Amino acid sequence: MSTNANTGEAKVGIFSRIARFFRNAKGEMKRVVWPSRKQVLNNTGAVLVFMILSAIAIGGFDLLLGTIIKLVFGS
Repeated sequence: MSTNANTGEAKVGIFSRIARFFRNAKGEMKRVVWPSRKQVLNNTGAVLVFMILSAIAIGGFDLLLGTIIKLVFGS
C-alpha cells in the first residue's frame, strides 16, 4: 500500500471503506432505541389529526380569499 503524504497513514481501498461503513452502520443500528408500537400509533394519530386540521385551515383561507377576490374584481 502507498502512504498518504499529508498524514502518513496507509491508503485504504474502496472495498475496505465500504465494509467498514457497513460494520459501523450495523453497530449504530444496535444502539438505536426503537419506539414501542403504542408510541408509533400515538404519533401517527397526532400527525394525521394535525394534517387534517391544517388541510381544513388552508382550505378555509383559500375559500375566503377566493370569495374576497371575486367580490373585489366582480367576475
